[in-house]
Amino acid sequence: MGWHMSDELRTIDDLDVAGRRVLLRADFDVPLTSAAVGMPVRVADDTRIAAALTTIQELRRRGARLVLISHLGRPKGRDPALSMRPVADRLATLAGASVQFALAVTGARVWELTERLEPSQMLMLENIRFEPGETDNLPALGSALAELADVYVDDAFATAHLAHASTSGVAQHLRSAAGRLMERELRVLSATVERPARPLVAILGGARLREKVDVVRRFFELADAVCIGGAICFPFLAARGHSLGYSLSPKEDVESARAFAALNGSSHRLALPSDLLLARWGENDEPVTRPLNGVDVPDGWMGLDIGAKTAARYAERIAGAGTVFWSGPMGRFELPQFAAGTRTIADAVASTSAATVVAGGETVAAVRRFGLDDRVNHVSAGGTAMLELLAGRELPGVQPLLRN
Repeated sequence: MGWHMSDELRTIDDLDVAGRRVLLRADFDVPLTSAAVGMPVRVADDTRIAAALTTIQELRRRGARLVLISHLGRPKGRDPALSMRPVADRLATLAGASVQFALAVTGARVWELTERLEPSQMLMLENIRFEPGETDNLPALGSALAELADVYVDDAFATAHLAHASTSGVAQHLRSAAGRLMERELRVLSATVERPARPLVAILGGARLREKVDVVRRFFELADAVCIGGAICFPFLAARGHSLGYSLSPKEDVESARAFAALNGSSHRLALPSDLLLARWGENDEPVTRPLNGVDVPDGWMGLDIGAKTAARYAERIAGAGTVFWSGPMGRFELPQFAAGTRTIADAVASTSAATVVAGGETVAAVRRFGLDDRVNHVSAGGTAMLELLAGRELPGVQPLLRN
């Protein structure tokens, strides 16, 4: 089974790091600027680097000799465009300290650089996914990484669902613990489903129901209200016999929605849209929009946002909640014409006195676009890892961090 609040997690409080080499697995998978002629590649969004500073600076204050490792993108072999060097440069600026850079991940030269580190100094290794054994979790790579350090700290929750050499592999060889980000993600997300303040209201949206089917099922079992928006509302509406026009509703998603509808006692907790914002594409690919007071979509049209009445109804549920979990936008918020539903939900989440958790890349991007991320109790860095944890599955990157 997955990780639970009752499980004892080793954290950096349990490690003696003074003067020791600490291999820190971070999540530095950040966007980079495109390389223009004569211009260096730079980090375009340093949010994930800044988030890692809590753990990094604490370990440095305690005298750790930090060896930093992360992946960047999905390279097929060594790709200079996905080098970690721009990340090292940006970290140095944010941390106010120099960051040495290794051109490789393992080997004698890298080992020498780790040995020469002084307390509180930092060394960043090259992109771990340049190594073919990373995603295959080859034991030889995990062992080679372990030679570079005395202890291991995993602070990359976003990769916790992956059994890779830099996550579960190296942790088999070194005393291991969770960093502050990993610790907070596990405790907050687990508390959301295990010990929520009631009522627990889940706002679930996004593009495909099949990507969230287990999480939807979990909240159907646990939440006091499940409010469905985004494209995943259409399979539920189709299961009730509504016409959908061109709205996205794959057959397998409709079958899943029918299965949810059959769950005993779930119907009174399920909230679906009662109105929609429709669109069709006219000349020059410009969207033509119209509100629909109802959910039967005419031929030639598609739903791209929940309507104002639905958004207000969901916002009222949020206002009366004790805990709110939100994952998935309510519409194509990246286009101004279809951002109103998501904006209404974001405002409601930011204004409620409930404990609030926002999770998922698009949802996090939405609250940041609206400038509301600092008014949410917890913004989850996890994507698939978050979904797996909430679904109750075991995370390979977390198991080595538990007390035996």
